[in-house]
Amino acid sequence: MHDYHVHSSYSDGEFLEGMVEAAADAGLDGVGFADHCNVSEREHLRRYKKRFGFNLDLTYERRREAIAELREEFGLRIFDAVEVDYHPADEAEIRAFLAEADFDYVVGSVHEIEEANVHWDYFADRTDEQQHAAVDEYFHRVVDLVESGLFDVAAHLDIVERNPALRGYATRDHYEAVAAALADSKTVPELNAGRIQADYGEFHPGPDFLSVLAEYDVPVTIGSDAHSPRELRERIPILSDGLDAAPLDVVELSV
Repeated sequence: MHDYHVHSSYSDGEFLEGMVEAAADAGLDGVGFADHCNVSEREHLRRYKKRFGFNLDLTYERRREAIAELREEFGLRIFDAVEVDYHPADEAEIRAFLAEADFDYVVGSVHEIEEANVHWDYFADRTDEQQHAAVDEYFHRVVDLVESGLFDVAAHLDIVERNPALRGYATRDHYEAVAAALADSKTVPELNAGRIQADYGEFHPGPDFLSVLAEYDVPVTIGSDAHSPRELRERIPILSDGLDAAPLDVVELSV
């Protein structure tokens, strides 16, 4: 079993070595560090990076050296990956950075709607019509992400469900648009456990979305989205059980 979506202190997770130890304890065959990265030149995102310290575009070579050392110490595969924030306006910057950095694989995510993070309370103050429009915009962005051809993995496809203000607006039409794009793409979605132990209590994608992916014969990869050793150790058994119940094939990345 491979976990392709883990974070370290090179973005918003804990130290690399502790995360690798947890992966070994959990019985994984491989673990992939897909730390957050944004290479947009848009001013509000440049400001966000400075304030929150998501600077993997400046530190990935140092992390790569550390991963190489850890590969020598542990008996499992350790992947040098990245989770890149996607917006169509940033495609040129993303493409140039990925060509230069040459990661083992690339995870793509949409975290931003209306220049606001999908997790923020900002959306609680919007009208019902505006919340509906925000979810429409989110799924349009996910389709754009898949069709860009930039990414090996599409992360937490229905992340808007994490926000109570946006929960419940997604429709079968949204799911089918994403599934159709994935069925015609090299990009693979993940079964993501990032909120399985929180109040939301579901995998991403949720059950209805997973059923649509199965109808379109779209397989998945595995991502715990763990940010700490404890989360990684606890989520792997949950993911393993979830895979037994999921109506989809699970694939390993060609890394």
